[in-house]
Amino acid sequence: MSFFGLDCARRIELELERKLRANDREYNLSFKYATNAIKTSKYNLFTFLPLNLFEQFQRIANAYFLFLLVLQVIPQISSLSWFTTVVPLVLVLSVTAAKDATDDIVSSCLQCLHSFPQGEVRCEPPNNRLDRFTGTLTYTGQKYALDNEKILLRGCTLRNTEWCFGLVVFGGPETKLMQNCGKSTFKRTSIDRLMNVLVLCIFGFLAFMCTVLAIGNFFWELNEGSHFTAFLPRQDGNSAAFSAFLTFWSYVIILNTVVPISLYVSVEIIRLGNSFYIDWDRKMYYARSDTPAEARTTTLNEELGQIKYIFSDKTGTLTQNIMTFNKCSINGKCYGKIPCKMTFKRVDFSFNPLADPRFVFHDHSLVEAVKLETPEVHTFFRLLALCHTVMAEEKKEGELFYQAQSPDEGALVTAARNFGFVFRSRTPDSVSIVEMGQQRSYELLAILDFNNVRKRMSVIVRSPEGKLSLYCKGADTIVYERLHQSCSKLMDVTTEHLNFAGEGLRTLALAYKDLDEDYFTQWKQRHHEASTALDDRESKLDQLYEEIENDLLLLGATAIEDKLQDGVPQTIEQLAKADIKIWVLTGDKQETAENIGYACNLLREEMNEVFIISGNSPEDVQAELRSDVKSKSFSLETGHRRQAYALERSVELEFLRTACMCKSVICCRVTPLQKAQVVELVKKYKQVVTLAIGDGANDVSMIKAAHIGVGISGQEGMQAVLSSDYSFAQFCFLQRLLLVHGRWSYLRMCKFLRYFFYKNFTFTFVHFWYAFFCGFSAQTVYDQWFITLYNLVYTALPVLGMSLFDQDVNDVWSFQHPQLYIPGHLNLYFSKKAFFKCALHSCYSSLVLFFIPYAAMQDTVRGDGKDVADYQSFALLTQTCLLFAVSIQLGLEMSYWTAVNTIFVLGSLVMYFAVTFTMYSNGMFLMLPSAFPFIGTARNSLNQPNIWLTILLTSLLCVLPVVTFRFLLIQLCPTINDKVQSKLFYTLFFTLVRQAKATPPPPPRRARIRRTSSRRSGYAFSHAQGYGDLVTSGRFLRRPAVSRSSGFAHTGRTGFSPMGRSAGYSPTGRPQNARVSDVEATSLQMYRTITDPAL
Repeated sequence: MSFFGLDCARRIELELERKLRANDREYNLSFKYATNAIKTSKYNLFTFLPLNLFEQFQRIANAYFLFLLVLQVIPQISSLSWFTTVVPLVLVLSVTAAKDATDDIVSSCLQCLHSFPQGEVRCEPPNNRLDRFTGTLTYTGQKYALDNEKILLRGCTLRNTEWCFGLVVFGGPETKLMQNCGKSTFKRTSIDRLMNVLVLCIFGFLAFMCTVLAIGNFFWELNEGSHFTAFLPRQDGNSAAFSAFLTFWSYVIILNTVVPISLYVSVEIIRLGNSFYIDWDRKMYYARSDTPAEARTTTLNEELGQIKYIFSDKTGTLTQNIMTFNKCSINGKCYGKIPCKMTFKRVDFSFNPLADPRFVFHDHSLVEAVKLETPEVHTFFRLLALCHTVMAEEKKEGELFYQAQSPDEGALVTAARNFGFVFRSRTPDSVSIVEMGQQRSYELLAILDFNNVRKRMSVIVRSPEGKLSLYCKGADTIVYERLHQSCSKLMDVTTEHLNFAGEGLRTLALAYKDLDEDYFTQWKQRHHEASTALDDRESKLDQLYEEIENDLLLLGATAIEDKLQDGVPQTIEQLAKADIKIWVLTGDKQETAENIGYACNLLREEMNEVFIISGNSPEDVQAELRSDVKSKSFSLETGHRRQAYALERSVELEFLRTACMCKSVICCRVTPLQKAQVVELVKKYKQVVTLAIGDGANDVSMIKAAHIGVGISGQEGMQAVLSSDYSFAQFCFLQRLLLVHGRWSYLRMCKFLRYFFYKNFTFTFVHFWYAFFCGFSAQTVYDQWFITLYNLVYTALPVLGMSLFDQDVNDVWSFQHPQLYIPGHLNLYFSKKAFFKCALHSCYSSLVLFFIPYAAMQDTVRGDGKDVADYQSFALLTQTCLLFAVSIQLGLEMSYWTAVNTIFVLGSLVMYFAVTFTMYSNGMFLMLPSAFPFIGTARNSLNQPNIWLTILLTSLLCVLPVVTFRFLLIQLCPTINDKVQSKLFYTLFFTLVRQAKATPPPPPRRARIRRTSSRRSGYAFSHAQGYGDLVTSGRFLRRPAVSRSSGFAHTGRTGFSPMGRSAGYSPTGRPQNARVSDVEATSLQMYRTITDPAL
């Protein structure tokens, strides 16, 4: 059921066919179809307050404090004023409500279409299938077939046309886009999940303490209570048991601080601050595309410090996704291979005025072959100039700008253009090219479009001389199956050349055939019938394509290079040192992925061997997986079909076991669904934190499945970025995101939680010990105003300062010692064990904080002989000792002192004394005697030397065991953090400050290793289905091409830009191919900067 309502869902289930008439509103309204309005916000002006409060009180802590507020209005139970709970609760609810209101952006959509000629449409009911649409259009008595190519989906933009006729078929929640917009998975960190468990444990412990004190009250009433009835008379009928019952609830109110209400708000503030650090980090800013890093969520920062598995796409993530024509094989001869010890000048294409000046090629023999008019070479480049769906834009004579659906196609057409076969323009039924300076127009008769099953595309054209030809390009394994038997020898030679894949290049095979006119006329008629069929249209077209694409003649093969991004090998090496497992999930062939693996240090020569799964059935795959992989230096590789077998329920555990024993894993030819399945498999059985990183729409499912999704804003558009939790422009920024920001965020959050629980438990346990000395009467040991302001004012800013600015080491040392990241995998900084250690520490501190002041105040007199051993003086002394003890403990927790931290800590102590002397003054008592009863206590107690000696002694006794324990731990069992911090300390101590802050020398760069593989196929083509029909339909045309001569006139700059799925994105609006002037990496004009040199 969708979130649009039960009635809508039921109606969609019952609707079998949709009927619409253009310009007939009464007829269309009779079916009560959904309007075009959608609602994506949770609140409106009237529902915000009740809905938001309802959601907030679903949190256990908030509901608990609301319950306490109810108890506090009962006089027989509460010994605290109502404001001690109301003030913190209102503050927490207000801050959270403001954050929710900011996040909830109200959006709506309204579209208006002009008149459409009279016609009737019958089509399928609303559904979420984006890849198909079935319907018919009846217009002027004729019926036309409607398919997916005739539908403009909501959210799409119509380009290259000034007007069109349209009819809204699905509106609002019934659009295919909204049908696919399910509720996003709410990602929660492992610390959040642990916190829920700990809060339940705290509730149980609170109930235990209140029960103990209630039982104590019961026995005290039986044994001692009768002695006090003279001045504390009992109400009629109140027994000891009833008194114990009331005492239980009274202590529930008093000890409520054991469950900190401000914890959740503080956590959100810390996460928000740490996310700003990512946004402001100039070292993660990519000047070339003007792209800063962006934290698209504020709830997962500390999870970045616990990543154990990274799942990465290859193309566009590890590589640049900018394709360059590198090599080719034509009629058995290989072009583009340059001997290692020889240097060649780049080919001079000045003979071709329409050449792209940025195209680089070094093999001069290919240019000579073109100039000699070698037939096979000319046919080769003619195929590249004709067999594609690229669109050319020529605003001025000679200024060509290519718009390609994939960068592969753009690279191939650009190569043909530079070698003298220039694609100039196209119409729905023709393609115009310039062949060696001669303008020629080919009649475009059919496009046999590419899809992931066919793995090839073909065009059928008629030359100006009337010759019919079919040109085909595609995966070598697919094309070879359709070759004429006379090509067997050439196929063997080309197969050897296809070892391009062993160098990490992306390969395509090229073939052609001449067609008989009579046969093609008959085939064209059958093609028209199949394309207009309503039933089984796709399979009928596939059969016709298979029929005509046979007995092809092999021309050769192309090799395109997709270069690695800068810093990828170093990043992978650093992450491996941090004990992070990296799995590459790619759609490329095994050979291409394997050699990219060697180039980026994912695979290394010291590995024993590459363990490849090659079984052709689930049984074979399982048998291979069960073979013992005794060495951990193996790499595992799987293919598409084997991956499907490996993910079956009966085999998945074996696959996971084997994969986890290997240092690296590469899954080749995997679908988007299989990428997500691999991530889910690791999440399910390994119970570790996972991260997925990709740049394209095919990575969205993987990004959403992982605990943390990272999007690369590159050539593939913004789909991955919009679905991600964090985004940036280069893969190399991932190491800074994890090893610096992630580790700091995790460390800060863990320190915050440990200290927060320590200070609140210590505060609360003092009440517990005091109960044994006040007859279990539920009297508070502190002043009520101190109870109210303790978490909100006195201790709030110091702990936030530590949680926002603390660093154990700076970013440079974090890169030098990636092993510092390992404790996050093991949950060493905060876990159940660490929580109980914190509770024991708090128990000890509370004993010191209660009994030392208690003993110091007993039978104590002032210097003038007056007694100071009263309740109010004891309360002031105890709370002052508490505040000093927790402040000193905070100082011991901090590793990185800044001016802000110092101001927060000292300022909080100054604030305490200022507020205390103000509230305990005569003026406040005279204004509100019942609210400020501690008149004169501060000035009468804090002027006594023995009071300050008690404060000093108490603070030392609280801190001394902690210092001793930490000293012994560092000496006897130092952690990696202790070792690095000691090294940093000695470096700072024995060297100049300037030398200590200098960036350490970079690690030695590993030589790039090129591998030669016996596998021949490196097919990888990012082209998508559907562009063939778009080209032949003419819907892309906006105006006729400008008139031009047939010569090589060149008047301006030319370029190529991808579009569609591979469309590049530039925040500055510049085209992707535009030359960008050198920009300093620190010139972040539109983003704030921070002064901390570590960032």
